[in-house]
Parts: sequence; C-alpha cells; structure tokens
Amino acid sequence: MDRLDGPPRLILVTDLDCTLVDHDDPENTDLLRFNALWEAQYRHDSLLVYSTGRSMRSYLSLRNKKPLLTPDIAITSVGSEIAYGGGDSMVSDDVWVARMGEMWNREIVLEETSKFPQLEPQPDKSQEQHKVSFFVGREHAVEIMEVLPGRLLERGVVVKLVYSNDYAFDVLPRGSGKGGALTYLLEKLESEGKQPCNILVCGDSGNDAELFNIPQAYGVMVSNSHRELLQWHEENARDNPKIILASERCGAGMMEALQRFNLGPSVSPRDGLDTENFHVEVLDPAHEVVQFYLLYEKWRRGEVEKSDKYLQDLKSLSSPLGMFVHPSGVEKLIHEWIDDLENLHGEGKEKQFRVWLDKVSSSLISPETWIVKFDKHELSDGKVRSCSTRVLLSCQEDKEKPTWMHIQQSWLDGSCSDDQDKWIF
Repeated sequence: MDRLDGPPRLILVTDLDCTLVDHDDPENTDLLRFNALWEAQYRHDSLLVYSTGRSMRSYLSLRNKKPLLTPDIAITSVGSEIAYGGGDSMVSDDVWVARMGEMWNREIVLEETSKFPQLEPQPDKSQEQHKVSFFVGREHAVEIMEVLPGRLLERGVVVKLVYSNDYAFDVLPRGSGKGGALTYLLEKLESEGKQPCNILVCGDSGNDAELFNIPQAYGVMVSNSHRELLQWHEENARDNPKIILASERCGAGMMEALQRFNLGPSVSPRDGLDTENFHVEVLDPAHEVVQFYLLYEKWRRGEVEKSDKYLQDLKSLSSPLGMFVHPSGVEKLIHEWIDDLENLHGEGKEKQFRVWLDKVSSSLISPETWIVKFDKHELSDGKVRSCSTRVLLSCQEDKEKPTWMHIQQSWLDGSCSDDQDKWIF
C-alpha cells in the first residue's frame, strides 16, 4: 500500500475463481481485457486486491497457470492471510498473523473435526496454519456447523465456519473471513490518511457475501454467481442500489460494474483499439505502452491485414534513431525490429499467442520525457516468457503523442526464448 503517496482513487477487491478468472474460457478473453484496462487506466493511482478462498500455495499455483496481474494485496485462505505485493516480494502482515493466532489451536481443530466422518479433508495445498478445509455436502455441513463451534469453545478455541459452493467447508480463526480482512485493511488505510475515494467488491459465491456487507463499498455479483450468493442477495440486499447483479459473467461483469457505478473508465483498450488510426492524441504513458503491445499482438495473431502501411504506422510511433536492447543483449534500431515483424504476421494465430503487461509505472524525468517500467509477458504454445522492460518516451514538437526513443529488456524468472528471432519488443 506504500506504492501510492495519497488516497487510492479506487480499491478494487475481487475473488479469483469464477469471478476474475473464468475457468470456462481457455482463451482468458475477459481476464486479458480486464488486465489491459487496469494497467492502462487504474494501476497508477488505484489498488488491486485479490480476495480468495485459496490457500497461499494454491493461489501462487493459479498465478502460474493464468495471466493474472500482480495485486497490491493478496487476501488468501478465506481472509486468514494477508500479504502485500506479489512474487518474490510478497510480505505477510505480521499484525494480522498475530490476530489470527488468538484463541486458535490448529491441533485441537484437527482433533475435533476428525470426529465427523462426513468431513473429507481437502488436499494439503488447500490447508494453512489458520485454515482447515474439508469437502462435505450441504445437509451434513448444516448439522456440523450447529455442533462444532460449541465443542471447540469448550476447549478454548473460537472459530468461524464458512461454507460455500455446496462443498467447501472451512474452519477459520474468529475475526477472519474476507469481510474481516478487508475491514482491517480499510482501517489501516484510514489510519495512514489514505482512505479510498471508492471501493468496488466483486464475487460469485457464498464466501464472498461478507464483502458486500462493507457499508462504504459498491458491489457486483457476476452473472454466473452461485445460488447461495444470489439467495443472500435476495434476503439481505435486494433493495440496496450499491449492490448489483451483473448481466455479464466474470471479468466482463466487473467492468460492467465500473460503468454502472461511474467509478472510472470501463472500456478495455482491447475493445477500443483503433488499428486504422494509431495517432489519436493520448498523452498517457501507461495507455501508450499498453496500446503498442496490443497492436503488436494483433499483428502476430493475424487479426489485422498484412500491409506495409501497418508496419509503417508502427514505425511512426518511434524515433528513427530509437534503439531496442533485446533481453539477449542484442541492440538494433527499433525500426529494424519492426521490419523483422513482416515474416511473423499471423504465425501466432494457432499458438494462442497473447501479450499482457503488468506493474506498469511511469516517471516524468523532464517536462516532456517519461521512463515507463513494466513486466511484459508473452504466451505462445502454452509457454509463458517474461521480461522486465524500460521504455523512454518523449513528446516531439511535430507529434500528437509520445515518441518511443529507447526500449531495454531483461529476462525475468529464468525466462528465455527458444527462438530469439521471434521475441520482438
């Protein structure tokens, strides 16, 4: 949360499975649409928070399988864990860890739950120090939830039980849950003088219901929400104008909520990309780099006509003397790399080729010059390659938008292209 100097314009809090991540969409269409919108329009002054029932290990596993952006905050294990940042830089909230340890004893929880044969333990990757998880049918879950808390209280353990999706049964410390974790974070921001201008919470299942109880938050239940959340809405929030049921599923429903609540831009650059006119005046470095790589992706996927004009238009975005330093260390003029694109038109169509940017940030280093930093990820044939990228943009007197002066990349996380000639930009 220290990334922003002042109050966030928006805190977007979203569940992952079946909310941001649509497991029925192997192309990750709406997730990639959301990614482009967030990096182009929100990353610079807003906070992205993932709030998932997955354990930390399971969440990290999902990040290796899906094109998820790096969040500012990850709430995992149904609100019993909070970490800041992403990847190797994740830092656990020690105050929250200590709070979760109050009147909690995992061994006693395991002993008492073992007395219910209907409870089937979930895999080890779903278990954490402050989360004990099972599979169980609804009828048995209701019976156990009436008995288990009392038995644990007799042994000095106070718990919170969360049941969702008609199968997931979680035993958690008191005060946890997605709502408890978000309330804690909002209080922390307020104490730092960073109370957000707006909050949007997004979910699809029963363990998300607590998020919609945050009074200052807008809420969207995506159209594919489970019946338990729809029932909660019918009983608790049917007349609340700040909570809506989207007409779209997953990420598309989240972007729909941005528009319906008037919280900010809601059209993804992937939807509004003008491949006929690259020179619409937009003096926004983040938007500029996101748009450039979408134009590059469309060429590689063959979604635009193969023409010399398209390549010349790409060249017009950069200086004739601009250099690109390939992650392998090879240096060439940006225009020469664009010439190399001619033979790659459409070659990524059958390879499900995709590009997305993460952690886009820009710094104004002179009145008309920016340094833009981001991680670039490229998917081809099911393999993701990633690099850290720095771009120098400058406003030229005769141009309507920033000009690309220099690009420098280095491989991330052991990434390396098997075919260096196909890694361009």
